[in-house]
Amino acid sequence: MSGALDGITVLDLSQGAAGPTCGMYLADLGADVLKVEPPGGEWGRRLGPPFVGGVAAAYLGMNRNKRSIVVDLKNDQGAEVVLRLAEDCDVALESFRPGVADRLGIGYDQMRSRNPRLIYTAISAFGQTGPWRDRPGVDGVAQAMGGIMSVTGTDTGPPVKVGVPAADMAGGVFASQAILAALFARERTGVGQRVDVSLLDALLSFQVVPLSMYLASGESPKRLGSAAPYAAPNEAFPTKDGHVMVAAYTEKRWPALCRVLGHPELADDPRFDSNDKRVRGRHELQEVLAPLFEERTTAEWIALLDDADVLCGPILAYPQLTGEEHVRLSESITTVDHPSTGEVRSPRLPARFSDTTGDFRVPAPPVAGEHSSAVLREHGFSESEISHLIDAGVVESHDPQTAESQDRQT
Repeated sequence: MSGALDGITVLDLSQGAAGPTCGMYLADLGADVLKVEPPGGEWGRRLGPPFVGGVAAAYLGMNRNKRSIVVDLKNDQGAEVVLRLAEDCDVALESFRPGVADRLGIGYDQMRSRNPRLIYTAISAFGQTGPWRDRPGVDGVAQAMGGIMSVTGTDTGPPVKVGVPAADMAGGVFASQAILAALFARERTGVGQRVDVSLLDALLSFQVVPLSMYLASGESPKRLGSAAPYAAPNEAFPTKDGHVMVAAYTEKRWPALCRVLGHPELADDPRFDSNDKRVRGRHELQEVLAPLFEERTTAEWIALLDDADVLCGPILAYPQLTGEEHVRLSESITTVDHPSTGEVRSPRLPARFSDTTGDFRVPAPPVAGEHSSAVLREHGFSESEISHLIDAGVVESHDPQTAESQDRQT
């Protein structure tokens, strides 16, 4: 079978990371995602280094399986082009600051008047209501104001960002989930709706474990490095040549770890004989365990711990991770050839389907405006209208068919 979202068309007006990531997941699932970009392409194309063929590598990783159309929304005719496209679409996705889409003439009310079945999805930093509504925000600001930096880092160091754009990625994932739910609801009601997702709300939901613990206890979580606030030992320990991550906090695995370490008596030590005691006495526990782990290499510990069914793993940097046989055989990273940028490697869609497809369907992200003319034709624009829009600078087209046609005319 084709993709689960085959037949669904998404009008993706978003830029940056959260919106494009959302649109990419929908595209991976089979939706036809029409990426509407400003003249010169969206700013994410220049978000680097590194660059691949002149395009930011991060952009390539978040915009696969899409088709690009360039529309100048500052031109009076630009809004009408977008509204006409929205008439045939199932989903519209934007990441403007609240109120901007309305001022451009492409907000929810304007699109809904053209297409009542449309699922209109807005991703913003802080949502559409409240005192922070109009604050600009990007991933780092959302992480700072969303609490996650306060629980990331070590107890003796400063708050730090998560090493990945967590707010953007969480926002993109939750937005795609919400869109799927809205599409399912439309199957029953026949009408669309507005969906709002903020990076702040996405991060709050992403932190459901520590946030729930705080809301119940009133105690602010501490920065614990690699450790977990609810279980011990559940952290990384230095070894003779690196680190090993160990999760041995259950009634079964704590004694097993003690036996592997050569100190079975620790299992019944009154300081450490329950997970609650080990969590509260975390620093004392670390002082006891850390010197023991330094006696062997990471590989030696992994072999011993695996044999004892103690959950563990090495800390793999990207070069090690991407070179692992498991990652290769699982095809977790896919390579595609792009006519402009050359070979592009990117993580695949995490979900694996038994019956429907869900992965790379077309080469890596398109050139800005590569599909402008084709998309307009498919949505009812005549050749004369397309030529007028291009000549007037409302639309930019860089697809081969248009270029050949223009060459013949000249």
